[in-house]
Amino acid sequence: MNLVETSKAIQQGNVSLGIELGSTRIKAVLVTDDFNTIASGSYVWENQFENEIWTYSLDEAWKGIQRSYKQIAAEIQGKYHTNLTKISAIGVSAMMHGYLAFSKNDTLLVPFRTWRNNITGQAADELTELFHFNIPQRWSIAHLYQAILNQEPHVKDIHFITTLAGYVHWKLSGEKVLGIGDASGVFPIDEAAGTYAEDLLDKFESLENVASYQWAIRDILPKVLKAGNHAGTLTREGAELLDVSGNLQEGSLMAPPEGDAGTGMVSTNSVRKRTGNISVGTSAFSMVVLDQPLKKVHRDIDIVTTPNGAPVAMVHINNCSSDINAWANVFKEFAERLGIDLKADRLYETLFLVTTKADPDAGGLTNYSYLSGENITKMPAGRPLFLRVPDSSFTLANFVQTQIYAAFAPLKIGMDILKNEEHIKTDVMIAQGGLFKTPVIGQQILANALNTPITVMSTAGEGGAWGMAVLAAFARHGNAHQSLEDFLDQEVFANPESMTLSPEPEGVAGYEAFIKRYQEGLPIESAAIKSIS
Repeated sequence: MNLVETSKAIQQGNVSLGIELGSTRIKAVLVTDDFNTIASGSYVWENQFENEIWTYSLDEAWKGIQRSYKQIAAEIQGKYHTNLTKISAIGVSAMMHGYLAFSKNDTLLVPFRTWRNNITGQAADELTELFHFNIPQRWSIAHLYQAILNQEPHVKDIHFITTLAGYVHWKLSGEKVLGIGDASGVFPIDEAAGTYAEDLLDKFESLENVASYQWAIRDILPKVLKAGNHAGTLTREGAELLDVSGNLQEGSLMAPPEGDAGTGMVSTNSVRKRTGNISVGTSAFSMVVLDQPLKKVHRDIDIVTTPNGAPVAMVHINNCSSDINAWANVFKEFAERLGIDLKADRLYETLFLVTTKADPDAGGLTNYSYLSGENITKMPAGRPLFLRVPDSSFTLANFVQTQIYAAFAPLKIGMDILKNEEHIKTDVMIAQGGLFKTPVIGQQILANALNTPITVMSTAGEGGAWGMAVLAAFARHGNAHQSLEDFLDQEVFANPESMTLSPEPEGVAGYEAFIKRYQEGLPIESAAIKSIS
């Protein structure tokens, strides 16, 4: 669209808004019907470790959403000289899983418990055995059952539980619903029925610890909707909450709220069976859309769904880029001492490019980038740890290489289960995230680590907020005659720009040497957790 056409589309409200609350940034994007981003806004936030719980303030969530929207409205006014008053469709996404529990009068009963917490081990183990279905610690049902096991007083007052995306959607629309992808991190999904598994709901309710409460599990969970369905409309109160200036009109169609895994799949066109994607950031996860069920239950493999309900094997790791960011800040401080002001993009690019001179095995160095616990390696808490032996090749190139290697290490351990034990194959694996902003480096390391070709698409840089805007547009257009897979192929990704890198034999061998050293050193990391409180 040209400037005049875009301005007309804005005035007519032919635009879609996507909002995503990520682990370090809240972002909103506005797209036209050709899925081009015409304005965006963002807000940086961080989780807090309070009373042994990783949490976020919901007040800050709204502050971030409002500031992001305000930036969009200002950009629209500045570029197109018109006020943003009408939006055809809105979608909300957020980091998956976690626990938000509300009373009958809509009071938050306990602070938001995020995916980062490793405090539900007993509940996750007991429910996995009961269901014969893997229940990870970060899932909402694990948090609920652990609260029951702990005999927490708030449990008796529960009227509704939801995820962060479900909460924001509820406040904007009044609807207590979830997209099926996000719901699959709340409670196991029955693929055929397209909702929570009835037999497992019955098993949960039959538990002696659960039966004593007045509420029923079916009544306190959000309703499940697939992509393309209508999930209410923006209310007047919701419009005022989103746009504090009061210019935004009510009535926008609301798409089913989704998790960041689902929007990552949409933004990389990875919802069709035998496709897969990898999203990296503070945490990381891989998603492989299955064309056959897994042979057995794996404690390190989650079964979730795409936004349209297809089963997905998910490998989720709690720690990815945070330790890299911490070391990058050290180098930034050093540069500032020399009187050099390095912008973030140049800082990371400089550090990443030096790895072209690194040894394939990172010179014998090892790193554990655990700011929080890591389920795949059975670590209950976070203790970042860098290790070397006297004869290691301790160079800058090897040091940075080790940081990137370590960011992908738990992911590789989980992916090896799918590859070696389940023999799962994909037609394509597409990656997205900040670690791929510097061309080639992170992408090639990931290809070597997983020993599989990795594709990075130009649209992947748009992120989950853009993917949520696409889902909002899909809900607006309706899904009566077109599946989500066909909509993405034919309407959104008709001419995709992408680059694929294949594994390099020397790099594969080098990473295998690193991961062997990494796994052999896990007892050292475990000892550090036990000895340093």
